Amino acid sequence: MQYPNPSKPAQPTTGSVRLGLRANWEQFTLLVAVNAFVGGTVGIERVLLPLLAEREFGLASRAAILSFIVSFGLVKAIANLFAGRISEHWGRKKVLVVGWLFALPVPAIILLAPSWGWVVLANVLLGINQGLCWSTTVIMKIDLVGPERRGLAMGLNEASGYLAVSAAALVSGYLAASLGLRQTLFWMGEIIAASGLIISVAFVRESLQHVHFEARQTAEGQKRSFAEILLLTSWKDRALFAVSQAGMVNNLNDGMAWGLLPLYFAGQGLSLERISFLSALYPAVWGSTQLVTGGLSDRTGRKWMIALGMLVQAAGIALFVVGSGFEPWAVAAVLLGLGTAMVYPTLLAAVGDVAHPSWRASAVGVYRLWRDGGYAVGALLAGSLADALGVRWAISVIGGLTFLSGIIVATVMYETRQRAEATT
Repeated sequence: MQYPNPSKPAQPTTGSVRLGLRANWEQFTLLVAVNAFVGGTVGIERVLLPLLAEREFGLASRAAILSFIVSFGLVKAIANLFAGRISEHWGRKKVLVVGWLFALPVPAIILLAPSWGWVVLANVLLGINQGLCWSTTVIMKIDLVGPERRGLAMGLNEASGYLAVSAAALVSGYLAASLGLRQTLFWMGEIIAASGLIISVAFVRESLQHVHFEARQTAEGQKRSFAEILLLTSWKDRALFAVSQAGMVNNLNDGMAWGLLPLYFAGQGLSLERISFLSALYPAVWGSTQLVTGGLSDRTGRKWMIALGMLVQAAGIALFVVGSGFEPWAVAAVLLGLGTAMVYPTLLAAVGDVAHPSWRASAVGVYRLWRDGGYAVGALLAGSLADALGVRWAISVIGGLTFLSGIIVATVMYETRQRAEATT
């Protein structure tokens, strides 16, 4: 995509296109609501699908049960990569709407699935939906707010998504006790997907014009090919490398929490209602505290918020192993949610700090490729270790990797907030 020369004066579009949270609060609020629907589509699976695999399909292998997260994570990671790139050419709104179309058949496939393979297939479609829709809402919010309040914007975005994950997990667990696993997945899934599609088609507006405007106001960036952006975000830039590996490990432990912890709790004799509560508590803390941590990183910086957040996550995971019973596990869920809240919006804000507006969407896509690839890695690793050594060993290894990731951020990453200020 060709961008106007930043050395030229801004065109008259300054009267109609403005950057900032306050200037764009209507569209920003709408996108927050859309992202809540995106989170809800995956939230209904966090409790019910592992139990469905065990109770209705008779799967005993943890690796086989977690296969739905592997398919979801791989496809979502690839969809993230393409969402960023194609939204620079097609526009953001078109990618968002297409993503919702992939969500519509998912609940029906799960309802009618004659075998577990059909559930895995449904999660391929769900991965495409999540990759296209969540990536696009992230990119559009970064477009609208500009550089000053990027951390707060990402905090609001991720808070809406993961509070919806929590609410959907909690409600689905309680409804399933009376309606059944599949009926709950079907009705909640279809209502959420249809609502998200209608709102996106009818009310969301394109945000590419904000990218053009910001590019004119920003120090000129070097033109970069997609291959250059891939290498820069994955390895060559120290901050982007640290962010990408931290994002991958974060979702590695989230994949473990999604697929393994409900089975772990059930094996310890907890009721479906208590399992639902614990499964909802972690994303509830994660979602709500991002309202604070995202904006805080705008003032204190990104690096130490990310590093400390990874270490808090590791402490929470350790408590799942050394603690026993509902109360210690509730404390562990709070710690895991708090650590994730420190990390999640800050990672996205750091990518926005480093990347020039002309290639920012592609950089976000590459970062999210690594981050959501963590779902697949985490599910494979956790499932294999649980089958070979037991669930406690699997959780312990994931916790150790999370601790190591925090150390990498602390030693490798440079502070990106000052760099963002210097280039604007």
